Amino acid sequence: MEQDGAQDRRPTDDVRPGTRWLLIAFAVLTALAVNQLLVFADVADRFWAWAIPTELTAAFLGAAYAAGFVLAVVALRQREWSRIRVPVITVTAFTWLTAVATGIHLHKFHLTSGGPIAQGAARVWLAVYLLIPLACLGVVVAQERRRHGPDPVLRPMPAGLTAVLAIEGIVMAAAGGVLFAGGVTVHHHASAAAFWPWPLMPLGSMVIGAWLIALGLAAALVIAQRDLSRLFVSGVTYTVFGVLQAVAVIWHWPQLSRHDVSLWLYLTMLAAVVLTGAYGWWAARRPAPQQDTSGVASAATSGT
Repeated sequence: MEQDGAQDRRPTDDVRPGTRWLLIAFAVLTALAVNQLLVFADVADRFWAWAIPTELTAAFLGAAYAAGFVLAVVALRQREWSRIRVPVITVTAFTWLTAVATGIHLHKFHLTSGGPIAQGAARVWLAVYLLIPLACLGVVVAQERRRHGPDPVLRPMPAGLTAVLAIEGIVMAAAGGVLFAGGVTVHHHASAAAFWPWPLMPLGSMVIGAWLIALGLAAALVIAQRDLSRLFVSGVTYTVFGVLQAVAVIWHWPQLSRHDVSLWLYLTMLAAVVLTGAYGWWAARRPAPQQDTSGVASAATSGT
């Protein structure tokens, strides 16, 4: 009877083909962005979709897109929507916020200037952030309509992890909100962000803010989900994000002031992100206790 209940539930949690195609597209697009922003951060002022004068800004965005690439690849290996729900909703939030930033600062893009490489990158960027946000929304709506109530919690998250994630999520969402809002009305000079360890131009500030807001949302969704067993994709992505951002800082260390308190606060936050993500990654790979699994199966059966 328990097996019948599990079989009845399984089709509603399948990852739809459209979701997989979206993840494939996201993997390809993020890989291209990583090459242009992380590998060639020193020429992002000339060969990117818009001029990024600070190498650290380009490296931050490249590292973030690298984490997004890992998210897409790892998510493609999952068969259940409940295991990739948080990452896909996070990506959806990021694409919509970035689309808003693109619309506000469209005049900054190399659509008709900057050479053929920059113009090509600008046109691809514009096409992506016109289409991908709508595709993401369609995928999420289609998958969510198949759900029958909240997913069962197989292994509850410990209170300590919940508290740490809450703090990190609040910090990232708040910092992202300030950066995003700071770039809305400023167009031609650096945004006011005294807590950030390097200067940011308005468009870069908004896109970095979009990443941080999305990560803050991810933390909130993970807490709401409350399930260690579904943390694998989020944990891997979170870990990779923190590690690559730290690598970007180390690589561009001469451009930073080691006496700047904001730099050390930033590095502390990155260390916390890496440790939290690594724990979530590890915890998600541990098998659920047999008694917990049978209890959930019985509950699912009785619910149907």
